[in-house]
Amino acid sequence: MPAANDGHKGGAEQGLCGSSRALLLLRSGLFFGLLFGLLFGPLVSGLARLYTHANLLGACRVAASMSYGMLSMTVASSATETREPARSGYAGRALVASVLGYAMDGFDLLILGFMLPVIAADLHLNSAQAGSLVTWTLIGAVAGGLIFGVLSDYFGRVRMLTWTILIFAVFTGLCALAQGYTDLLAYRTIAGIGLGGEFGIGMTLVAEAWPASQRARVSSYVGLGWQLGVLAAALLTPLLLPVIGWRGMFALGLLPAVVSFFVRRSVEEPALFTERVARGMRKLPLKLLVADGRTTRASIGVAILCSVQNFGYYGLMIWLPSYLSKTFGYSLTKSGVWTAVTVLGMACGIWLFGMAADRFGRKPTFLFYQVGAVVMVFVYAHLTTPMTLLIGGAAMGVFVNGMIGGYGALISELYPTDARATAQNVLFNVGRAVGGFGPVVVGALAARYSFGAALALLASIYLLDIFATLFLIPERRGAELE
Repeated sequence: MPAANDGHKGGAEQGLCGSSRALLLLRSGLFFGLLFGLLFGPLVSGLARLYTHANLLGACRVAASMSYGMLSMTVASSATETREPARSGYAGRALVASVLGYAMDGFDLLILGFMLPVIAADLHLNSAQAGSLVTWTLIGAVAGGLIFGVLSDYFGRVRMLTWTILIFAVFTGLCALAQGYTDLLAYRTIAGIGLGGEFGIGMTLVAEAWPASQRARVSSYVGLGWQLGVLAAALLTPLLLPVIGWRGMFALGLLPAVVSFFVRRSVEEPALFTERVARGMRKLPLKLLVADGRTTRASIGVAILCSVQNFGYYGLMIWLPSYLSKTFGYSLTKSGVWTAVTVLGMACGIWLFGMAADRFGRKPTFLFYQVGAVVMVFVYAHLTTPMTLLIGGAAMGVFVNGMIGGYGALISELYPTDARATAQNVLFNVGRAVGGFGPVVVGALAARYSFGAALALLASIYLLDIFATLFLIPERRGAELE
């Protein structure tokens, strides 16, 4: 009889425990929703204010004569009348969708880094298996960029952006159900495929929606989406991970599915794409990246720029906390603060790049940032006091990652509509693949020589960037998209 009572009591306690856990999850979910809204609400609200301006732009672009390289066509007034209502607020919606998509990418990758120790302990993974979750996410991203870039030029920007966000969301959510290394690795790889397609398609969508005078500026806003996602992850993960665990964090990855619904229902295909489809111009996108000598040189130049960009970013950000900790004895918290200041500098650099590129041109702005990166990475390697490291880290961040604000406009202006999304995704993801070796090379040099020597090498690679910008890439500021 006592045993039966004990069993009944244990069942009651389990029930109470389950209820408490459910209540805790509910509270944490509400807390996350509130904090997410506070972080991203102002961004969405600010971008939405661009709708009114976008209405005027849409009307002007439809009514005007548009040049497409050798082809020139004037849209009839009847077409203007039918298209104008459908495109009301289009440019603003396209920008919001692209920024949010890239913000989710940054959020996902950073929370994975935070959660790796907990996942490894829970699923009994060794260090190589835990690290491979990040590696295969990036491999999936490279593959996704190549696949969805080409598909976007064939089947539409909005349709493929919707699918990339949906794939990313569903398979990130499935990670919450993983029972071991194999299925978690599969989910992360497929989620990476969705993740990789979003950047280039979003950049293409925005470039085709906005006028030449603001193209670099709005492209930089898309680049800022990544930094917003990173900052959101840095703020939310320490608060939520102890409450809902790593499975709960992955379950939150289903939220982007709502964004995919918004994109599909609210954003139409750009006029440039629909008119190209109506003309039946369906050339093989990849061949257009090497269509002639000038285009081939530009493709090589952009690939170099993207490779140096990613190599520098990953090489710096992966090793910066360790560098501060081992060289100066900084605690994890203090290293994190210094790293966060560097990230804020990067965000500032991206925003400033877009403004400068629209005002002074693409090449002059890239060259200014590349020279700044050479100087600041080299200077940072010789800083020793806390205040100079703090200020120097912010300044270095401006130049090292600020250039991400210029790729969307630069690549969009170099390639026709038939291959624009392919060029964005293929060239940037070639750079991402090369950049994946950044942490390996920096780590090897730091182990053999010193972190200072590794940072000096990191500074020198931007000289290659300067060469590519000067001799391989033409200036196309203000050009109408073909």
